[in-house]
Amino acid sequence: MPASTGDAGFRGAGRIGISEDRDRPAPAALQSNRTGSEYAREYSREGDQEEGTVLPGVSVVIPLYNKGPYIARALDSVFAQTVRDFEVIVVDDGSTDGGAEMAGAFDDPRIRLIRQENRGVSAARNRGIEAARAELVAFLDADDEWMPRHLEALLRLREKYPQAGAYGTAYLLQENGSTARVPPFSAEIPPEPWEGLLPNYYRDAIRGTPPISSSIVVVPKRILNEVGGFNTGTWYGEDVDLWGRIALKYPIGFTWDGMGIYHKEAANRACDKKEPIREHAFVASARNALQAGEVPPELKGDLLEYVASRQIQVACRNLEAGRPDLARSNLKGCKTRRLWRSKWWTLLLAQIPSGVYLALRGR
Repeated sequence: MPASTGDAGFRGAGRIGISEDRDRPAPAALQSNRTGSEYAREYSREGDQEEGTVLPGVSVVIPLYNKGPYIARALDSVFAQTVRDFEVIVVDDGSTDGGAEMAGAFDDPRIRLIRQENRGVSAARNRGIEAARAELVAFLDADDEWMPRHLEALLRLREKYPQAGAYGTAYLLQENGSTARVPPFSAEIPPEPWEGLLPNYYRDAIRGTPPISSSIVVVPKRILNEVGGFNTGTWYGEDVDLWGRIALKYPIGFTWDGMGIYHKEAANRACDKKEPIREHAFVASARNALQAGEVPPELKGDLLEYVASRQIQVACRNLEAGRPDLARSNLKGCKTRRLWRSKWWTLLLAQIPSGVYLALRGR
């Protein structure tokens, strides 16, 4: 899972010491006189609500599984938004650490708590999408947080670029208890304070930090329904798979304003698991799209390079999981011009016995 220092005054401020130079004027506030509810009314479908009921402008979906130490921070950051017209849907995916009770203790009528048996983060997010009353669905992981202008920036982006399929802000990486940094986004994304449609989502995701993260994105509900939501058949890369599927059909909006904070130091993160992965979810999605002739010709080259990057990424994780055989399988069909060094280096490491590799890695 990048704003100016003007965003630092939210509840709980002082926890973050930003290592980048952020002392610059904040971008102009949202200029439109339209509220979030007006967006909702514009895009709502007949029969979606009882007569006289005003829909929220944004539905914020937070999947929760044993993130008790962090859920209050995440919710604090949502309720500190400059945009107030939203609902919050916390989907408790069978937590056992009291996190659901902490979320339920928030005294705000805009929050709803849904409980289900543990079925995984994709099922939790899909449950939240199903329950969302707004046309725009924002996502926030329970161990991350937003700067106060986050929703404001995303609504502005939506108004300016209604043709986009998803909208995201830049973000900060929090790697320890005191500092956060702006990750190296692609040099092809114009510098701050630019916002607009990404030049090329797949190329930008290869040449820098992925510009879309599960904690800083908003997607129209109709598009989530169109592409089928999150893939519940995989525990790794399910969010990347969804953004990739959306980018096959729609441009992606991006802004440097209204950042989120992605907490890499948080405990119990799914991406820290060292378990075998047979194939990245988006590799299968891209293969299906190519076979069905659904990939625009102008995207094909960059899409194939992006697929190669996911194959190499999963191969590296399989090495960490002690499965060099799976790593070799991941790389068998990997074709790349840009990433050939990474491919062949990973393939070389996959020839080393697992025990030797892990010993060299200090595990």
